[in-house]
Amino acid sequence: MPSSVNEHAICEGKDGMHVISRKRLKEAATRHPDIEPALDAWFRIAKRSVWQDLVDVRKTFSTADAVEKWTVFNIKGNRYRLITEINYKFRRVYIRSS
Repeated sequence: MPSSVNEHAICEGKDGMHVISRKRLKEAATRHPDIEPALDAWFRIAKRSVWQDLVDVRKTFSTADAVEKWTVFNIKGNRYRLITEINYKFRRVYIRSS
């Protein structure tokens, strides 16, 4: 687990966030093979998390940031950005296409 990750908002046994879509993460990893392990780790953590708001997200990923309607995650030591839109009510994380 990356050092910037805190397991506080990860809830075993509960339905976590639904990441839409993993296909976009895999496509990014195909274009940039060096980030595949980091994206895979992010996906596994996100799908087990139950986030109510950005404060919860930051308990898991301390460097997450809000930019307008987007939540931006630093990937691979801030060399890449994963841009998402999170619907907390329905526990959905939408991956922005590049």
